[in-house]
Amino acid sequence: MPQALAASDDTTEAREKSAGAFRTISEVAEALDVPQHVLRFWETRFGQIRPMKRAGGRRYYRPEDVDLVAGIKHLLHVRRYTIKGAQRIIKDNGIRFVQAVGRGEVVAAPPPLQDLDGGVEGQLPDDTTVIALPGEDQAALEDALHELRTCRALLDALRQPPD
Repeated sequence: MPQALAASDDTTEAREKSAGAFRTISEVAEALDVPQHVLRFWETRFGQIRPMKRAGGRRYYRPEDVDLVAGIKHLLHVRRYTIKGAQRIIKDNGIRFVQAVGRGEVVAAPPPLQDLDGGVEGQLPDDTTVIALPGEDQAALEDALHELRTCRALLDALRQPPD
């Protein structure tokens, strides 16, 4: 019985792809825990993501494509950049920087307020109705917001790798 288990382990290892192998969109989506439709959407927003396409439109991601997508995911989901902010990071720092972020070799700076997912503090969408709050409620909300920002700063500091 142990020989049968060993044989099955050998076939599993043989099926695993090498680090330089191309990946399908489903493999990339699973590895990065991102739905396939999100990867396709990111291709429309980030022209730098260019997987090879075979007949029938099947996508094959090179290792550098996977690193880039991982870096973009980190900027959007972990650092909370907007798409425009992540595009600016690519423009200012280059693709290799974002690929290094995706591999965990470098850490991207926290976004400035205008690049945060959620917009600039103090700016509201045009269709927003503003309701005046009593002074004590306004103060309580401002205290809560300050406390949340402090918590976020502490969490960001914990995410930084030790020097």
